[in-house]
Amino acid sequence: MIEANLHNSAPSYLSDTGKHKGLMAWLTTTDHKRIGLMYMYAIMVFFIVGVLLGELMRLELFFPGQQFYGPQTYNGFFTIHGIIMIFTVVIPGLAVVFGNIIMPIMIGAKDVAFPRLNLFSFYLYILGATIALSSQFMGSGPPDTGWTFYAPYSIQTHTNVVAAVFGAFVLGFSSILTGLNFIVTIHRLKAPGMTFFKMPLFPWSLYATAWIQVLATPIVGITLLMIIAERWLRIGFFDPSLGGDPILYQHLFWIYSHPAVYIMILPAMGVITEIIPTFTQRKIFGYRAIALSSLAIASVGYFVWAHHMFTSGMSITARWVFSLLTFLVAIPSAVKVFNWVTTMYRGSIDVKPPFLFALGFIFLFMIGGLSGLVQGSLATNIHVHDTSFVVAHFHYIVFGGVGFAFFAAIHYWYPKIYGRMYNYKRANAAFIFLFTGFNLLYFPQFVIGMMGMPRRYFDFLPQFTLGHQISFFGGIILLIGLIIMFMNLFNRKGIKASANPWGGKTLEWTIPSPPPAENFEIMPVMGENEEPYDYK
Repeated sequence: MIEANLHNSAPSYLSDTGKHKGLMAWLTTTDHKRIGLMYMYAIMVFFIVGVLLGELMRLELFFPGQQFYGPQTYNGFFTIHGIIMIFTVVIPGLAVVFGNIIMPIMIGAKDVAFPRLNLFSFYLYILGATIALSSQFMGSGPPDTGWTFYAPYSIQTHTNVVAAVFGAFVLGFSSILTGLNFIVTIHRLKAPGMTFFKMPLFPWSLYATAWIQVLATPIVGITLLMIIAERWLRIGFFDPSLGGDPILYQHLFWIYSHPAVYIMILPAMGVITEIIPTFTQRKIFGYRAIALSSLAIASVGYFVWAHHMFTSGMSITARWVFSLLTFLVAIPSAVKVFNWVTTMYRGSIDVKPPFLFALGFIFLFMIGGLSGLVQGSLATNIHVHDTSFVVAHFHYIVFGGVGFAFFAAIHYWYPKIYGRMYNYKRANAAFIFLFTGFNLLYFPQFVIGMMGMPRRYFDFLPQFTLGHQISFFGGIILLIGLIIMFMNLFNRKGIKASANPWGGKTLEWTIPSPPPAENFEIMPVMGENEEPYDYK
């Protein structure tokens, strides 16, 4: 691989060298790295709002009975918390941020295939998020349906559901265009000599994710438009009083929303697969198995949606078929975990903050995955369905998985993005607070869920009080960890970063930190015998 790019003297992408300066240079940019950073800053703002709403819910649940606000306000809080976290943070998350900033560099490209479409996708994201959040302040009050917008209640409620649903619809368009852009970029813009099976595994995970975005997102888009049409035109898709079928809505929603879980988690798995070889200085174990398991997860993930509906009413045959498929989709995820652990075995492990967050991801994701099998089993699903057990499982996957992978990614690529190092001790302290707080926040939800605590309830019986109180204090510890981490990362006065501070072998480490505007002065070429993780 050509190393001459290390001596590239072109200005970094953070410098304003074009027609516009200052804020306008960012708002009109087509540079994939700047667009990725704008996504990241927007997602961080939405994430902080979502966290604060979550802690307000935990505060209300500190004691039985009403403490600070009523049940309708609580319903609005958990609805907008879900909309923010799912549609504006977790689904775009890793894919749009590091897929934009890092992926083109990893495959040897100077930009994505459609730079202007990339910027348009960002503005669609901002527009959709703005419309969805405006539902809190318009019309007859915040939506109270939950982020799933289940019919027939979402058709009958007098709260401002239409704005939230239409905002999610617009966000879906942004997701489709980003996925299309990434597919074409990976197919057409790889460096000479870089075949699919010489490509790093993070782009592999984005490739599998992009196909889900393109194929599955239109289904939920149409479904959300049907909700709006039914509210305005009284057509009768889902409302039983008009001859509709509310179970049809659940099928259409989960046909998208379960594959959407893999839009969230596949890029996270890709990040972990990049970090582990770098900090163990070992070639990744089972490269092809990890690459193909991403495609297997994306494929099988389309066929397991009905495990969300075991209590909704379906035939015994359908139940056991979907239960079996749920267990089968766990296999390619297990392949990745076993390969990560095997890569670490007898490696020269360097325990830096990115590696710590990667270990945290593996631990939390394993708990989330195994608890998912509890819900995939028919007998136990009936018992824990719609309890706090589901809340815990979901957050172990989405926050413990995607969230910790995002933290791992920003600590891993931070020197490359900004050209500065951060304080290791503060990063390690943030990890300890985050990991401890997360488990205290969500593990008690497993326990009270098995005891019978329903999810989404504003009030609860006294026997669930201790679990809720432990969760509240866990949330406080988690919040402290987030404050430490953000303060550390926003303090850009660390020592100047070298081009390759971690000793990585993929292409982003062969150019200066921060990268030049067009990434490569000399186009890299991959030799016939070269591999992406060629650690000796």
